[in-house]
Amino acid sequence: MEQTVFLQLEDGTCLAGKAFGAPLKEDVTAEVVFTTAMTGYVETLTDPSYYGQMVVQTFPLIGNYGVNSTDFESEGIHMSAYITREWCHRPSNFRSQLDLDAFLKSQNVPGIYDVDTRFLTRKIRERGVMNGRLTASEPSEDALPAIKSWRIQDAVGHVTCKMPFEIPAGLPRRHVVLWDFGAKRNIARKLHALNCRLTVVPAGTTCEELLALSPDGVMLSNGPGNPKDNLPIIKELSKLCKTGIPIFGICLGHQLLALANGADTHKLKYGHRGANQPVRDVRSGRTYITSQNHGYAVTNDSLPPDAVLSFINLNDGTCEGIRYTSFPGFSVQFHPEACGGPHDSEFLFREFLSLMERRAKECR
Repeated sequence: MEQTVFLQLEDGTCLAGKAFGAPLKEDVTAEVVFTTAMTGYVETLTDPSYYGQMVVQTFPLIGNYGVNSTDFESEGIHMSAYITREWCHRPSNFRSQLDLDAFLKSQNVPGIYDVDTRFLTRKIRERGVMNGRLTASEPSEDALPAIKSWRIQDAVGHVTCKMPFEIPAGLPRRHVVLWDFGAKRNIARKLHALNCRLTVVPAGTTCEELLALSPDGVMLSNGPGNPKDNLPIIKELSKLCKTGIPIFGICLGHQLLALANGADTHKLKYGHRGANQPVRDVRSGRTYITSQNHGYAVTNDSLPPDAVLSFINLNDGTCEGIRYTSFPGFSVQFHPEACGGPHDSEFLFREFLSLMERRAKECR
């Protein structure tokens, strides 16, 4: 018999559903967010940027093509719990290695299904992102203060690599240091496809340690949490910007680069999460459909004089990209590596390569 579990939000809303995935041995509290992606649930589950969050899938049926480890964006699941309307008990795909329930069990991550995810999404859109608690006990109002006060702690520290490691290339064109704040694997894949040799380093790496690796460029990865919680990284990044080394930032990397150069960030009402976010290239006027996963944004009117707004979100006008004029650097809020999602903006990796090659010629 399936266990009945409850999702209690900090505003007192309570939804009953059925448990799947790992058994719920104790209450789980996290930030409740939603993603509008219709596919790519394996990539969503293994995206380190979801650390400290429960993810609501707005698409009603999840798991129909099973789970394949080659689609993972990291070693495993980093989110706290998974919320769906339905999950597919019998996936149909020649690549499938196991079903969604078995995968959640293998990662010790609980899930809840048979809940009204449409209602839940509308609730978050209207009130904003809230904390929630997944519990097997009858919810009580006494739990609300603890749910409201819960905060993500040391998010980047939990998902970054522990030691530096190399990803070699056969005939490397350039050497890129990937600064790992919770990097999705497809960022490394895109750079490797351009014949870049990669050195992946932990979030706590100093500017001096980065320079000692003699990189042609530095890639700032995505990651979880509030960007302002990473003051040591911001300090080291500020030093790096003065060296003239090309820098490319994605998602959290975009926000940290902005903070390192004097801009500000703010929390969005319910964030941008999904594979259909439209952004406009300010320079060309062209619109791209992008994959996104973030709850914070760089504040448009806080950009310093040497920062130019390069992309904007067509839904709410928020900053989606910045180009810097005082050093060879640029960043985007969306995911040009887009896995899963559209590949419209993967040309940005080639732009990064061009920046590195241009600087190499200047330094000869």
